[in-house]
Amino acid sequence: MFSENANNIFQKVIEKYHVINTVTQTFANIYNKDTNLLEHLLYRKCWIDTVQWHYEDIIRDPQIDPVAALKLKRQIDASNQDRTDMVEYIDGYFLEKHKDVTPKIDATINTESPAWGVDRLSILALKIYHMNEEATRENASQSHRDACQKKLEILLEQRVDLSTAIDTLLEDISKGDKYMKVYKQMKMYNDEELNPVLRSQK
Repeated sequence: MFSENANNIFQKVIEKYHVINTVTQTFANIYNKDTNLLEHLLYRKCWIDTVQWHYEDIIRDPQIDPVAALKLKRQIDASNQDRTDMVEYIDGYFLEKHKDVTPKIDATINTESPAWGVDRLSILALKIYHMNEEATRENASQSHRDACQKKLEILLEQRVDLSTAIDTLLEDISKGDKYMKVYKQMKMYNDEELNPVLRSQK
């Protein structure tokens, strides 16, 4: 199933990141885009999410230098752009894969595209990894570990449900029971014509 493959790739990414465990480390995709395009996209997607997860940790340091915080905010903004770009690339893959499927007359559209479900699955993999760290952290209190273990069990259940939902959606699309669309980004705050602050500085 698609989700099993995706979850395995996400696990590889997160474990690879934590070998060095720094946001400045060099990225190298282990999948060739010419021979394993989907895996290549999934690996890249989760790497972006993993780095951003740690950006978000760093920027919440109450002692962070304001100049460093502003620089990091810009990095987070750029990461968010990369993240949404990758969602569109993954949806583009699915659109191409199912381009010859004719939706049935009564076919319906889902509330989110397959790749936005994948986006949530990637973030969930990070939550599971870090919650497991807390549930097994030796220098934490037993009450802390117990509370995190309960949260971890919920996250694991959520992954099963989300994985099933994504696989079902992809199956429905392949059979013509569902159809998908990709709405390109229409963000306004980076556009000099749409953001009044940027427009006023032209």
